[in-house]
Amino acid sequence: MSSTASIATTTSTSASTSHVLDNPAWAALTGPHAHFAERVGRAARYPVDVAGFNAITDNDDPRAWADLATLVGPGGTAAVRGVSEVPDGWEIVRSGQGVQLVDTALRAEPDPEAVRLGPDDVPEILDLVARTEPGPYLPRTVELGTYLGIREEGRLIALAGERLHPPGWTEISAVCTDPDHRGRGLATRLVRAVAAGIKERGEHPFLHAAATNTNAIRLYESIGFTLRARTVFSLVRHTGPTAAADPEETA
Repeated sequence: MSSTASIATTTSTSASTSHVLDNPAWAALTGPHAHFAERVGRAARYPVDVAGFNAITDNDDPRAWADLATLVGPGGTAAVRGVSEVPDGWEIVRSGQGVQLVDTALRAEPDPEAVRLGPDDVPEILDLVARTEPGPYLPRTVELGTYLGIREEGRLIALAGERLHPPGWTEISAVCTDPDHRGRGLATRLVRAVAAGIKERGEHPFLHAAATNTNAIRLYESIGFTLRARTVFSLVRHTGPTAAADPEETA
């Protein structure tokens, strides 16, 4: 993808899906992140302490919704992408508009001050995320990929890392900077550094943002990301009986 004109805008996931990023969580959970997947047939999710993503093969397939019902159980909830209507037995708890952006002109480069973060850094990561609210981050999210941070006087002041990993692509996520250290370009430096690692593997960076987060979207577009898709992210709850899963589809 080398130009804005080549970017297709999509709003939902269906059987006609033609691009891996149209259903990135499913592509990740059945691809490079399959070792994380909790799966029943046409539905899959990450463990609840890793990431809050659930996915089904096709939002219009009743069998996929039945498998998701089995996966989450009665009264269970699931965060799904591209769902604005739900079948009988489900309700939408809340939803929000989002955008997906892909790298078309990003200058990726390592940062000499960026340090690799790991499990021992999770308490500090969670503290920074709680203060800056870049999006959900859980105790084992750090296991999804490379997370880089910048420290000042030993204190973590900025963060960015890898989350969803569909084949050939890696999502940059958890981009945040301590409020006392904003305006120094730390987030941009870390996005470039994370992207450098992604490109070294021969993959392409992409990311998601809330449609209302116009400041972040402007920043990403200014450094070389292009809008690919607008979508909706919904938290849905299973309210009906759980259908029996097809044993041939259960994995």
